[in-house]
Amino acid sequence: MEDKKIICRDCNNEFIFTVGEQEFYKEKGFENEPVRCPDCRRARKNEKFNRR
Repeated sequence: MEDKKIICRDCNNEFIFTVGEQEFYKEKGFENEPVRCPDCRRARKNEKFNRR
């Protein structure tokens, strides 16, 4: 495995999906790679949390 460069779906910035993150995803059984950068993931999570 090696680091992967991915373009964020929301902000179109490039981010790195590290080997460590890939191993974590595999360990948790996640089948899809992330489509959002960490900042956009955090913002989206906060947005969902604030709607409650």
